[in-house]
Amino acid sequence: MDQTIRFILNGKPVSLSVDGERMLLWVLRTDLGLTGTKFGCGKSLCGACTVIVDGEAVRSCGYPVKDVAGKKVLTIEGLARDGRLHPLQEAFMKHDALQCGYCTPGMILTAYSLLLKNSKPAVSDIVDALNWNLCRCGAHTRIIQAVQDAAGTLTRSPTLSPAFQGGDAKRGSGLTPNKPRHSCRGVEGLTEGARHEKR
Repeated sequence: MDQTIRFILNGKPVSLSVDGERMLLWVLRTDLGLTGTKFGCGKSLCGACTVIVDGEAVRSCGYPVKDVAGKKVLTIEGLARDGRLHPLQEAFMKHDALQCGYCTPGMILTAYSLLLKNSKPAVSDIVDALNWNLCRCGAHTRIIQAVQDAAGTLTRSPTLSPAFQGGDAKRGSGLTPNKPRHSCRGVEGLTEGARHEKR
């Protein structure tokens, strides 16, 4: 049965009449036309569908839309402000931290959630946060470098941070609430390469 769901999406109020059990991914993509959020595995394993809900990275393919009622949702389309890319987006471009780009929105938003909680992450922190996001093109090393670069930019220019807050940051592990229990090991095996690769 449809119900009215109200929430804040990319800084703007949204009200939808929708089946509350429908997954947020399909509401975003089909009903609202925000196709930057990607369908990957459909089982909350790959991270392509990651969005931010109240400052936390969640897998929208396994997140019922009823659970965003009264909350703030940020998708990749809402990350830039006033025509200016977020430092994470700029860093991904600078470091060529993508190939096909399919995983990139989820990678960026997962990193965004991390930086809300930890503004100066070590490589191990970045690896832990992104370990559940898969990149089949193998750009993990450059992705880690991009996150480090963006963290440095935000640290040097703290006035940037409030303008890019998509939700209320919460202290915690930085892991997605609906994260599966077995690891995809998406990034961890390339940590050593991230420390030594030169471009």
